[in-house]
Amino acid sequence: MSATPSSPVGLHRVVDPVPPSLPQAARRLDPSPQLWPDEVRVRVETLNLDAASYRQLAEKHGGDGAALRAEVLDIVATRGKMQNPVTGSGGMLIGTVDEVGPESPLGLTPGDRVATLVSLSLTPLVITDGLARWDGRSERVPAQGHAILFGRSIAAHLPDDLAPDLALMVMDVCGAPALVARIVREYAAAGTAPTVAVLGGAGKSGSLSLAAAADAGAGRRIAVVPVEREARLLEGTGLADEVVIADARSPLGLSEAVAAAGGPADITVVCVDVPGCEQPAILSTAQGGTIIFFSMATNFAAAALGAEGVAADVRMLVGNGYVPGHAAYALDLIRANAAVRGLFEGRLDE
Repeated sequence: MSATPSSPVGLHRVVDPVPPSLPQAARRLDPSPQLWPDEVRVRVETLNLDAASYRQLAEKHGGDGAALRAEVLDIVATRGKMQNPVTGSGGMLIGTVDEVGPESPLGLTPGDRVATLVSLSLTPLVITDGLARWDGRSERVPAQGHAILFGRSIAAHLPDDLAPDLALMVMDVCGAPALVARIVREYAAAGTAPTVAVLGGAGKSGSLSLAAAADAGAGRRIAVVPVEREARLLEGTGLADEVVIADARSPLGLSEAVAAAGGPADITVVCVDVPGCEQPAILSTAQGGTIIFFSMATNFAAAALGAEGVAADVRMLVGNGYVPGHAAYALDLIRANAAVRGLFEGRLDE
């Protein structure tokens, strides 16, 4: 451990730049295993790359799993964390607590199996097995190594009643349903059962957002998916009142599809991992409505300027992945909603 005093947000682990930025914005972190008094070291079992980052890497390497694996290893070795230099995003991990500093406020003990609820883009990380068990064809990455949690990091104990890989997938996107539920409840408290449109409704964050919208008192729920195969996944589940196939990057195509399904939406939730969905989402949302962006592919300048350019009076929220109680809420949705649980378990078999 260095003589440098620790910071609860991890400034002491920032190597580049100097003076330090916050770890997420840093170019390189110190991932050494020695702990400062308020830190926790976790023995890594599985990484879960975020969807936007994995898509970018997979497309770059044309499905070459070995090349993708090599780039992930290079990123971690170079940066001391897993942060895709193109998307800026990372993912999360599960593992077992190895050591807990005497001043850690996280309430963890050695031997606890946990999921980190902070991004890999700000988590000091070392990989020791060369990712030898990963074929590069899935967001879930079996791995060995260690990660460091700071005093203000977040981690959740893995539940005993759910498979670890299932819990990992749920916790990876647990900020989305929690924030959707909060916003829907705001409308409900004002006497409105809002129409909610979810772009990417068959995905992980999208399907959980649909379940959360129903749980919180939404009126009509519209799921937007890009292809027939994804529409079939949602048919008969009850997660949406209407499933429409539309390109979320097409301003007129999307807005017309949402309108035909009962829109425009009071609340639009963007859960797709491709760029170019900002203005289509704006045109699909009613005046005075709310847009929640839960995609790391979002260009926030395009969103702000796009709304201005079409005189759209919409509230735009950045889903930051943290709402108090978000992990427990998402896990409860999975336990209670057989349809959304089935979608998630189906992904485990892919």
